[in-house]
Amino acid sequence: MAKRSKAKKSQTKNLWIKRMLVVACAILAGLLVYIGYRVFGPNTKAFGDSKFFYVHTGSTYKDVLDGLEEQEIIRSRNSFDWVARELGYPKRVRAGKYKISRGMSNFDIVKLLRAGRQTPVTVTITKLRTKQDLVRKICSNLEADSATFRALLSDQVYLRQFGLDTNTVMCAFIPNSYQFYWNTTAEAAFKKIEKETAAFWTEERKAAARRLDLSTVQVMIIASIVEEETNKNDEKPLIASVYINRFRKGMRLQADPTVKFALQDFSIRRIREGHIAYQSPYNTYQNAGLPPGPICTPSVKTIQAVLNTPETDYIYFCAKADFSGYHAFAATYAEHMKNAQAFHAALNARGI
Repeated sequence: MAKRSKAKKSQTKNLWIKRMLVVACAILAGLLVYIGYRVFGPNTKAFGDSKFFYVHTGSTYKDVLDGLEEQEIIRSRNSFDWVARELGYPKRVRAGKYKISRGMSNFDIVKLLRAGRQTPVTVTITKLRTKQDLVRKICSNLEADSATFRALLSDQVYLRQFGLDTNTVMCAFIPNSYQFYWNTTAEAAFKKIEKETAAFWTEERKAAARRLDLSTVQVMIIASIVEEETNKNDEKPLIASVYINRFRKGMRLQADPTVKFALQDFSIRRIREGHIAYQSPYNTYQNAGLPPGPICTPSVKTIQAVLNTPETDYIYFCAKADFSGYHAFAATYAEHMKNAQAFHAALNARGI
């Protein structure tokens, strides 16, 4: 009887041990599921397919945590904080632009931010007329400080190393698409674009400039005027020939776009005597030779048009009276006056 009672107690004890083990395993499994969900489960709020999150240079981990919450990117601040600390992110904050996709887990987001895997930024430079236009284009797309970038463009000593000055600095920027990381500094952005422009000037292109007895900077200045004169690619070489012929003869270029640039008024549709009288180094009605620098950033097609300028005897041109956007070219003043009178009559008829 005693043996039977002892065996029964032993069975009961083993049963309780098994039950406790089952409960412990269940608790452990639940805990693992909970931890796994906190780490690998989605922790983004309901937004579109993705959101961009910007970490500014000098940001602290708290700045990042506050930003993720304030911009409604993460659902649970606490779970993100726990995972971030476990993975050592607070000491490895990196500035940049990050793409957060909907449904990402804390683990995914922390890995992305900790590794500094930024989404590249594409900055497309088109025709820009002024330094301020350039500063706005670069600094509205990058973290680069606008005041710093503006200062670089006005620093004669700094620009000298690139063979540029404060007038010719825009020669360093050829319209194209450039890729950067968002936290690129002003100086790094300038150097990257200048380097690509330097690479554009191959030996073949430099040789073409030399055949015209022009420097690459002079080519860019002439191309900037041609760019403003027409959007007809097929006649750009002819317009370039007029300005090159005038330049070679020591004549004043008398280019209307240079007057608009001098006045910084690009809305002017018709250049009048009062405009021409404006005193500025960029007013080619007042000064012989080329202006001190380009009046816009000319396209590659326009630069190439200048380099491929044909030999002509054209000295004059004016817009055609049919307002087609094309120009009438002339080798003599008398012929030019006929073309000009026809165009001015058309302007008057339209009240321009």
